[in-house]
Amino acid sequence: MKIYQITKIWAWSLGIILFCTLPSHAQNISSPRSQQNYNLQEVLQKLYQTNVIYLGETHDNPEDHKAQLEIIQKLVAKNKKVAIAMEMFQRPYQDVLDRYIAGKITETQLIEQSEYEQRWVFPWENYAPILRFAALNKLPVLALNTPAEITRKVARRGLESLTPEEQRYIPPASEIRTDNAEYRQMVLGAFQQHRQAGHGSSASFERFFTAQVLWDETMAEAIAKFVKANPDYQVVVLAGQAHIIYGYGIPSRVERRLGKKAVQSSILLNPSEEDIASTDKAIADYFWITSPPK
Repeated sequence: MKIYQITKIWAWSLGIILFCTLPSHAQNISSPRSQQNYNLQEVLQKLYQTNVIYLGETHDNPEDHKAQLEIIQKLVAKNKKVAIAMEMFQRPYQDVLDRYIAGKITETQLIEQSEYEQRWVFPWENYAPILRFAALNKLPVLALNTPAEITRKVARRGLESLTPEEQRYIPPASEIRTDNAEYRQMVLGAFQQHRQAGHGSSASFERFFTAQVLWDETMAEAIAKFVKANPDYQVVVLAGQAHIIYGYGIPSRVERRLGKKAVQSSILLNPSEEDIASTDKAIADYFWITSPPK
């Protein structure tokens, strides 16, 4: 993945922090690990055996969201016990999502009460069909993300600046692991490009990296807690590709919490030409392409 793509996601986040069966949109599904192509049914058979499935998106690509809905629908057709975990909602608003799924509030009220438009700048219609499908089928939807105020505060002043009230929405400090050297290097590349644009300084990189890791750990904690409490459910995670590639962000941190209970698969939706051409087999389990790569 190009550094500028990762930078765009991280810089934005730290600065702001229907029921129908759709026709298959998958034009090509391949595995960077096996270097093989697969048809839809072959991949679905593998996904049916997985308890956490990551669908790595580019937030402003409508094709990615169509693919997410298609995959969720296919999984639900096989197993009704599917939960959707979403980076797009922040953890203090879990009760709002629960009320929407239960039919106690409208979609308009969900948008207002979750502060969606203030906290996630991408169009509601990108995700609306997925949430409508979840509500119709009573699928749990998990609010994964760290509150934006906390992420920004950590990026500016460090973890030690958080109040006990703020710490309620994040894992304990002992679980916020910053010891992955490869991940650090990848984030450093994004940070340096961000800095060249006039944002940040080398002195602030450690706080920047800690904020990124906090974001990942918070989402991983929410997923792992749900899996432990609901071992018969599959969890489909909708998150940006930067949180999924190489397993550095969310997947490795879920695995650390679940151990052998973690059977995970990662899918990059409409990856870039650079990602597709990469010989690095660890970037994801599958590429799912429904539109020409950029």
